[in-house]
Amino acid sequence: MLASEISNRKIEHVNICLNKNVQSRLIRTGFGDVSFIHRSLPEMNVNDIDLAIDFFDHRLSAPIIIEAMTGGTKEATKINAALAEAAESLSLAMGVGSQRAAIENPRLKKTFKIAREKAPNIFLMANLGASELAGHYGQQEAENAVNMIDADALVVHLNPLQEAIQPEGNPSYRGVLTKIEEIANALSVPVIVKETGSGISAEDAKRLEKANVQGIDVSGVGGTSWSAVEYYRIQDISRKHFGELFWDWGIPTVASIVEVSQSTSLSVIASGGIRNGIQIAKSLALGADLSGLALPLLKPAVEGKVTDYLERLIKELRITSFLIGVKKISEIKFVPLVITGKIAEWLNFRGYNTEIFQRKFDT
Repeated sequence: MLASEISNRKIEHVNICLNKNVQSRLIRTGFGDVSFIHRSLPEMNVNDIDLAIDFFDHRLSAPIIIEAMTGGTKEATKINAALAEAAESLSLAMGVGSQRAAIENPRLKKTFKIAREKAPNIFLMANLGASELAGHYGQQEAENAVNMIDADALVVHLNPLQEAIQPEGNPSYRGVLTKIEEIANALSVPVIVKETGSGISAEDAKRLEKANVQGIDVSGVGGTSWSAVEYYRIQDISRKHFGELFWDWGIPTVASIVEVSQSTSLSVIASGGIRNGIQIAKSLALGADLSGLALPLLKPAVEGKVTDYLERLIKELRITSFLIGVKKISEIKFVPLVITGKIAEWLNFRGYNTEIFQRKFDT
């Protein structure tokens, strides 16, 4: 595919996400089935709370990552610049969108390099797609992506659903795991594997851990549906059926967090429909190390209001921590949770011990 065609597709994706409802409709994240125990006596001041964490030897002011969104277009340059400036000012992590367009057309590198230029000190992640790895991409392209933005990690994104629905899609995944392992063993930076809205199961997480991957971004169901995005792009009425049918396909975010965190020792990023600080706190208590979001930051990026949005998110996380008596955010993994409803049913059916979340407060 020509780089210009990839760029045009990326513009369409951004415009659809800005102007259409592409959220999951029937399947939710599962955060509504997870509750904290309120502490009326937190025995601290809200400003005493330390939200800082270490992630792959980088110090972040809060456990938040700006997820991969875009690149390869003039519009993407502005979006990545706005996101990177906010990440730098708040000491948060960030990922860029798939760098395939820039690898195939070096003139587009600036649309990605702007992120490092605007954010010289953040934890920044490069990005390549699994379908490209299944094709002719290998270690050289992976190194090019990392070097292009002086990245601290490489994300390999998994999007089999989108590739199967997309008019120009390439649903060829044979040999992907072997390629991921080869790249993970060869690169000098960690490899993180990320889904794109359908979640990752325990079974696949274990396979990735054996392949020397060092982190997993679950990106579960409940947020942006890329089947929905492609639904709006498909012109052939008969093919639109597939976009609608698979609109809500996948594993709910909460279920995926538990599956991955309990079945591996990998670093876990929670994403997929996370929209506020309470959900971030819940994802950490369930076993994640970081929480990420993308779509809610797209419009603020266009309007130049990313920092404001993230500051509000951080304040929400701080208040939540205060109300459950957590002075250091790392302590949140030890607070009790109540899990009910469909998520409890899912986890019990899958054989996970939900009793571990019946933790006791240190009184």
